[in-house]
Amino acid sequence: MERLRVVVADDEEWVRATLVRMCESLGHQVVGQARDGQEAVDLAEQTAPDLLLLDIRMPHMDGLEAARAITERTFVTILIVTAHTDTAFIEQAAEAGVFSYLVKPITSERLAAAISTARARFADLLRLKEELGDLEQALTARKMIERAKGILMRDMGVGEQEAHRWLKRASSHHNQKIGEIARRIVALDRAGRR
Repeated sequence: MERLRVVVADDEEWVRATLVRMCESLGHQVVGQARDGQEAVDLAEQTAPDLLLLDIRMPHMDGLEAARAITERTFVTILIVTAHTDTAFIEQAAEAGVFSYLVKPITSERLAAAISTARARFADLLRLKEELGDLEQALTARKMIERAKGILMRDMGVGEQEAHRWLKRASSHHNQKIGEIARRIVALDRAGRR
């Protein structure tokens, strides 16, 4: 199991101490402890942990509010550790960006399993976000290439295939991606129309 940097948030000191001890026995480094949700949000920002263990019922800001606030600012694995088994809480936790939900009482084995599950879900989501980002970039590049082909067809009086061949040759000649060549053509065309 990978060594994680962990923030533990629970308003009950003995529960917090137990969670810290369990995390450390699993080989993780506890980088912060919070007594309430607002402290958890602040510590998440200050320490950039890999994992947050949050109780639900805490003063000032509950764990679900803290999870929402944290996920608005950063992408991190959050695990709810609570005595509450109400379905509404579980659904709210999922909506708040929580990756796993562990019901007290907790054992090291159950905590290890929940952390492993949460980290696997986090890794899956991270891959998906990267794929979507790549897809978005590809779509943007595709649109730019189509615009550039239109400009070349207009300015050079050639057909679509010849315009595409020209873009490919320019890409090869300048050792740049075809999308970058297309972006430059579109930018020059816009500048020329001003």
